[in-house]
Amino acid sequence: MSPKPSFHATIEALRAELTEYAALHTLFEQQQQNLLHRDVEAVLAHIAMIEEQTQRTHFARDFPEATVSTYAQAAGESTTKTLRQLIPIYPEETRPLLKALIDEINLLVHRLRRDARQNQTLLARTVQAHEEALRVLMPESFNQTYTATGQRAPLSAPAFQAAG
Repeated sequence: MSPKPSFHATIEALRAELTEYAALHTLFEQQQQNLLHRDVEAVLAHIAMIEEQTQRTHFARDFPEATVSTYAQAAGESTTKTLRQLIPIYPEETRPLLKALIDEINLLVHRLRRDARQNQTLLARTVQAHEEALRVLMPESFNQTYTATGQRAPLSAPAFQAAG
């Protein structure tokens, strides 16, 4: 008879994943504050920090999947099932914690997607405002064209950039 699998690795992996998602969420919130305060250097610094944290978050996400697969295999279950589907094979006293960790991770993922969309919108509006200001100050530097469908085409580089 094989030894009974340990559920501790799954719980610790989920906690680590939750920690990484929370750190990423914090960075997105800080970036949003920097965008609202028009702190360009801080926004740029946060882009690099967000990229690094995203890598750590991806790594942290892979680990729970591996521990769940190991636990499922040791319990004679399919390794293709999700953790939520496998909760019944975990000890009764761990099920509420597993459910809570899964729910919290899913909530953070939802918040991260929302924050990313908001920050992207703020960045786009900031770029648009700067572009409009440059248009007023140097209208001869911008050539606006339209696509075949009548949409505004992306602007060509301003003349002062093209000239070097």
